[in-house]
Amino acid sequence: MAPAPLNAEPSQLEERIAHHLQPKSYVEAAEENLNGSHNETNETPSQYVGQGEDDAPRSPLRKPHKKSSSLRINGLNHKTSNQSILVENYQDKDGQPLTSVKPKDFEENVQLSAKGRAHEGQPQHSELVSGRRAGANWERNIRWAPLNVPLKRRLQTLVVLWHTLSIAIFLTTFFFLCAIPLFWPFCFPYALYLLFSTAGHSGSLSRRSNFLRSLPVWSLFASYFPARLHRSQPLPPTRKYIFGYHPHGIISHGAFAAFVTEALGFSQLFPGITNTLLTLDSNFRIPLYRDYALALGLASVSRESCENILSKGGANGEGMGRAITIVVGGARESLDAQPNTLKLVIKRRKGFVKLAVRAGADLVPVLAFGENDLYDQVQLETHPAIHKMQLVVKKLLGFTIPLFHARGVFNYDVGMMPYRSPLNVVVGNPVKVVQHKVPDAAYVDEIHGLYVAELERLWEEWKDEFAPDRKGELEFVE
Repeated sequence: MAPAPLNAEPSQLEERIAHHLQPKSYVEAAEENLNGSHNETNETPSQYVGQGEDDAPRSPLRKPHKKSSSLRINGLNHKTSNQSILVENYQDKDGQPLTSVKPKDFEENVQLSAKGRAHEGQPQHSELVSGRRAGANWERNIRWAPLNVPLKRRLQTLVVLWHTLSIAIFLTTFFFLCAIPLFWPFCFPYALYLLFSTAGHSGSLSRRSNFLRSLPVWSLFASYFPARLHRSQPLPPTRKYIFGYHPHGIISHGAFAAFVTEALGFSQLFPGITNTLLTLDSNFRIPLYRDYALALGLASVSRESCENILSKGGANGEGMGRAITIVVGGARESLDAQPNTLKLVIKRRKGFVKLAVRAGADLVPVLAFGENDLYDQVQLETHPAIHKMQLVVKKLLGFTIPLFHARGVFNYDVGMMPYRSPLNVVVGNPVKVVQHKVPDAAYVDEIHGLYVAELERLWEEWKDEFAPDRKGELEFVE
C-alpha cells in the first residue's frame, strides 16, 4: 500500500499554478502553519517516508516549540508574551482578509487614542505650575500617639513635662498670686526676701530634703529615657570631689536624674558622699522655684558657693565627704548639642581645676552618653547669623537660648519634650589633686591634661557600647 502524500494539496505558488489551483491566501497559510504546529506530538520521526508531488525526499519537520513564546509564521517570529495574532476585518483587493500582530496593550492604546480624539475639538489651556498643597506636611510627617498608651508611660511623660516646665509653672503661679489682693501681704515681703537671700550660695545645704529627692516619681522620670548611672570605681568618703559633667546638652536631663534625685541610686554607688548639682545663680532669684530647687539640693555655681560647700559640713566639718557637680561646658556647649555627636568645650575651661586645687578636691570626669540625642537643634553651619546672635546673648546675659525641638506630649515629632533615647551616665576614675592655696599654672595644666585624658579613656572604652550610632569621634573645642 502506497503511503499517503504529505501534502495532498500543494502550497507552493508554482506547484499550485501547475495544478491549476488558486494561490493560497496569507491567512490560510498562517492557519495551516498554526494548526499543523499544534497537532504535532513530542515524538517526531527523524524522517518521513512518503511521496509528494515529486520524488525528492522531504526534510524532517522541526520539533514543535516547548514554549509558545515564538511561533514562526511565514518567516516571522512573534512573541506571544507581548503580542498576539489578530485577523482583521479588512480585506485586500482580491477579497482576502488581512492578518496582523496585536500587542497586548493594543486595547489600552485604542482607548487612549479615543480619549485623545475626544479632546481634539476642545480649546487648549496654557500650562499651569502649582505650589505645594497646604497641610500636606502635617498629614505626612506628624505621628500622633495612640490612645492605648500604657498608664506607666503616661506618668513618665507627665513627670518629664513637669520638670521641663517647672520654672514657667512656678513663675506663672507667683504672678497669679500677685494679681489677687488677698495674697499681697505674702507676695511683697517674699519678693524682698528673694533679693537678699544667700541660701543658694551659703553652702549649708540646710534646705535640702532627702525625702523629696527620694520620691518614687523620680523613678518615672529616669525610666522615661531610660537613664542609668555607672561607676568606674568606688570613691572613698574621706575625700572631697568635683564631678565634671559632660556634655551640657540642652537641659542636662542626665545630670538631674543622676545627681539631684536618688532614682539612679547615687547613694548606693557612692555611699557617704553628699553631692550637690550646681546651676546658675539667677535661678535662685525666681519666685517659688528657688525654694523647690533648694529642697532638691541644688546650689549656685558661683565661686563663693563652690568654696563654701567644699569647706563646710561633712564628717569633719571641713567638707570631707562632700562633692559638687559642675556642667563644665556651660551654655556655650549647649550650642554644639547635635544628635550622635560629642563636642566638648573644655580646652580653655580651667577654672574648675583651679577650684579643685584650692579646695584639695579630686576631679571626677563624668561622660553622659546620649545627652545630645534628646533634642534636635538648628544647624549652626547652615544658620551662622543665628549662632552669632546666640553668642551675643550668652556674653550679655550669661546664658543663651538654643533653638531646639523634639517631641510633644501627644505626638512624636513636634514639641519641647525630650525624645525617649537611652542615657548612660558613666563616672570615671578620680584625678588626685594636691591642695595649694595659690594654684600654680603649670600644676593646673598638668591636672587639666590628666582630666582630659580620663575623658578620652571613657569615650574610647564605652563608645561602642553606649554610642553605636555616632557620626564622629569625641572632639574638644575652645
